[in-house]
Amino acid sequence: MLSKGNSNPEICAGNLLKTQRGEVPLDRIKGILSSSIDKPAPVAAAEIAEDTEWMLGAYEPRVRVDDVDVTQDADQVGCYVINAKVTTKEATSS
Repeated sequence: MLSKGNSNPEICAGNLLKTQRGEVPLDRIKGILSSSIDKPAPVAAAEIAEDTEWMLGAYEPRVRVDDVDVTQDADQVGCYVINAKVTTKEATSS
């Protein structure tokens, strides 16, 4: 947790990207799906990107997902790096 700025939509989206599915006790579907890790890299990357877009849309509605890039980590075998480009949605007043 940060001492300030915890309500910033970009920070919240970043925190969601660091959460693995099943890690949150009372919300087991929050987080990134990890069952794709054992699949071939192109299939896994596509599934992780699709799941990431869904998860950010479901759990952080204040941002619009512009792009999700999933690449294999060059330093660790079997690990993926997920980068999501998000834009804060403008608040509309009723």
